[in-house]
Amino acid sequence: MYQPLAQLTNSRVDILTALVSFERVFEVLDFPASIADRPGAVDLPEPEGRVEFEHVWFRHPPGDQVSIPSLETPGTPGGDEPSEWILRDISLAVEPGETVALVGPSGAGKTTIAMLVPRMYEVTQGAVRVDGHDVKDLTLESLHAAVGLVPQDPHLFHESIRANLLFAEPDATDADLEGVLRAARIWDLVASLPDRLDTVVGERGYRMSGGEKQRLAIARLLLKDPAIVILDEATSHLDSESEVAIQQAFDEILRNRTAIVIAHRLSTIVGADRIVVVDNGQIVEMGTHAELLVRGGLYAELYRTQIGRSPEDERETA
Repeated sequence: MYQPLAQLTNSRVDILTALVSFERVFEVLDFPASIADRPGAVDLPEPEGRVEFEHVWFRHPPGDQVSIPSLETPGTPGGDEPSEWILRDISLAVEPGETVALVGPSGAGKTTIAMLVPRMYEVTQGAVRVDGHDVKDLTLESLHAAVGLVPQDPHLFHESIRANLLFAEPDATDADLEGVLRAARIWDLVASLPDRLDTVVGERGYRMSGGEKQRLAIARLLLKDPAIVILDEATSHLDSESEVAIQQAFDEILRNRTAIVIAHRLSTIVGADRIVVVDNGQIVEMGTHAELLVRGGLYAELYRTQIGRSPEDERETA
């Protein structure tokens, strides 16, 4: 009889512990989103892909404005003060169908610039426009439909390959899936699996290699067919063989789409229409690969550091 009595005695503790847990869960669920549609927001009809940054300044807001109260205890660093300026007076226009690469040292603000387009972050000063519309005046649903993202570590759900792709386009047929998988240079692998499209990839895609996850993310993006593509250091941690396959898949992505490419390996963006060099939250250089090498600024220094070539070597090659 002792064990049931002990369990009954401890039930009060279990109930109180559960109530505290429920309070935390509902605290998260009830916390309002920091970025939401404005009253009167309009849809973005038939996006063309023009992106403009007009004197954009950005810094992270105080933690107590964007985080739940229980995480922002008194004295938490940054809890009641905004961060330092991350971006300073960024002005840039990307034309429809143009590929613009963002390069620069770590922490320069490259990813922040790109994340302002789909309103993952909110501009502090200035404006970001898509097809002439301030992104704050557009509905988030239509804006997100116009923008596709392939991050450095793409997220795959603990579902089949088919289910992971159908998140982008629920009405797609198996023929559509095969088409985008071929374009992403991964259909041969999928076709060789015993369950083919019904193969479960595991939580966060742990059953797939890094290159395979990237190509599945590319296939998902192609199925979505957005007007604007953001590639965030998508080849930075891949072996050479995977990088070649993914580079071929990128050619499919970039065709007739506006692309913002955040590059870690500068060798992958030498063919970009324009290269924008960012340092300490500001644009310090802009031009083609050849123009920036001749200029001999920060881009030339970064490129020669990666490639291991001296200025004399460049002149001899030229």
